[in-house]
Amino acid sequence: MLVLVAAVGIFRHGQAAANAAIEDAALSTGWVSEASTDDAQSGTGILLGLARDAMRDGRLVAPAGSNAFEFYLSVLQLEPANLTAHEALRESFVRASEEIERTINRKDLEEARREIDLLREFDSDNFTLALLGGKLSAARNLMTKQHEAEAERIRQARAAGS
Repeated sequence: MLVLVAAVGIFRHGQAAANAAIEDAALSTGWVSEASTDDAQSGTGILLGLARDAMRDGRLVAPAGSNAFEFYLSVLQLEPANLTAHEALRESFVRASEEIERTINRKDLEEARREIDLLREFDSDNFTLALLGGKLSAARNLMTKQHEAEAERIRQARAAGS
């Protein structure tokens, strides 16, 4: 994780220097609007590459901050009409939903909540996400009941031992 943070810092520093050079050139030559477009496209290209790498590595919705869904959503923030990002998100939605269901089954409920919220950023009205939300809620209720039963068992054991 620290390596990733360092890489992002180095990348942003280099990008800031490159942006400053581009802005200087834009001001001197008068092509400011083209520089803005090129900057967005280079950021988009980098994010698309990171998203492809994450998909290849099986990081569809996890870990937080370094997964394909977050990278593609970042592309859409830069370019809301980017077809590559839209298609990739749409095509991987079912697999991402299945991955979330496995996360719920492993009882990693906070991570499942984060992943559901991530998919909702792309398609907030998706019925599958409503079902996953219901399954998550049921899993939370079951876990609460299990904790309450365990606490009661401990209380009874202490009372019997006193």
